[in-house]
This record gives sequence, structure tokens and C-alpha cells, in this order.
Amino acid sequence: MFDYDSELARHHERLMEALDVRAGDRVLDIGCGTGRTTRDAARAASPGTALGIDVSGPMLARARREAEAEGLSNAAFTQGDAQDQAFTPEHFTLAVSRFGTMFFSDPAAAFANIGRALRPGARFVQLVWQAAERQEWHTAIRAALSGGPVSPAPVPAADDPFTLADPQVAAGVLTAAGFTGVDVVDVREPVHYGPDAERALAAVLQLRMAREWLTGLDAASGERALDRLRGTLDAHDTGDGVWFDSRAWLVVARRM
Repeated sequence: MFDYDSELARHHERLMEALDVRAGDRVLDIGCGTGRTTRDAARAASPGTALGIDVSGPMLARARREAEAEGLSNAAFTQGDAQDQAFTPEHFTLAVSRFGTMFFSDPAAAFANIGRALRPGARFVQLVWQAAERQEWHTAIRAALSGGPVSPAPVPAADDPFTLADPQVAAGVLTAAGFTGVDVVDVREPVHYGPDAERALAAVLQLRMAREWLTGLDAASGERALDRLRGTLDAHDTGDGVWFDSRAWLVVARRM
């Protein structure tokens, strides 16, 4: 399983600072993955609670194991899609998402459903990726695998991590869904793929972007692509890990 917590460690710090969980909060974590954000929110909210929701059963299984190991009885997890999940109306005092809101088939419906789960005045804090061309992790790895610059190919919204890259689009969808006071802040933090190039290679090969590109290549072409990828990862090995530049938006809104 790809280690998104390590990859996004710098972003996670920025997100939790902006989230500012208070004791007694009831936090909803959308697209929680393996649950680090949920667990950190649960710790800060005690005696309040944190609920993580995600569509991935394996990730949620790990999230539950980690929460149990950390003794977090106030952290819970449910499998489902936040777009149509039947949340208790006006229950949560705070919502958060760490790159988990870009894949909804109907963002307007999803944000409206999340809004109904929040108490009036509750904040919704999320990180979303900026445009693909501003992500070194995306452009450099794709160029290495392909042997040169690659024109972006259209992908379904369910597979596209850049659907909220335009801040005006993000603000418009949130406003239409009943949120107000939308604030968008530029976040520039690197992503981490491993302590050295070899372990970074093993990590990158777990990503769908790499798997899909390598699928169908003959043996010689695949080996050349891997050699180029190794070279790119070597070039980004700082001696303190393999890092790539990235840009995100920190989007904060308030439920009316």
C-alpha cells in the first residue's frame, strides 16, 4: 500500500494548523484513507470525536488498526462515498479533507451533502491539488516514463486529481452548495517518495500513473523507462530523502 502519510507529511502539518481542532469538536474527515488526519483530529478533539469516511476497504482496515493501537476510542471509520452518505444532519462542527475531494462524480451534490452534515457556521478545511503542470511529481515522473514531455490526456473525473485545480471553480461549487466566506491560500510544499532512490522507485511503481504507463510496454521499452525513472529519482535524492516540488490550494469555507 502506497504510503500517502509519508508523501504528504509537509502538507499534513499545514492542514492541521489551519484546521485548528478544539476540544469537544465533532470532526468529519472526507476521503480519510489510512486515517492519519482522522486520528490526529480525534486526539485534538477529545472528549469530542472524529469520523473518517473513505471508499477503500483496505485503507480503512489499516486506519482502524492504527486507531486501536493508539488507543483512540473516539476515532471511528466508515466505508462509503461522502457524495451520498446518509450523515446525521447538522451533527459535525468541523470538516476536513486532505486531497480527498477531487474525485466526486458530482462535486456540487457532494459538497451539498457534506454541508447538510455540518452545523451552521461550521468550517470546512481542505487541501486540493493545483494544476498538473505545477506538480513536479507529476510532470517529472511522466516525462521519465515516457522519454519526453507528454500532453495531458483526458481522464474520467473519478481518476483525475486536478478537478478542483481552478480556485474559481472550487469556490463556485462550494458557494452553490451552501458555503460562504471561501478563502483559498497557495501552499507550496514538497512531496516525499522515500528515504533514497531505490525505495522511492518501489513507492512510485505503486502509483496508478506509473502502472498504467508501463502496462503494455515490451520488455526493452519497459526497462528503458525504468532506467529513466531511476535517473529522475536519483536527481531528486537530497541525501535526506527523495523530494519533488508540488503546489496545492488550502480551501477554507463556512457552512451557512
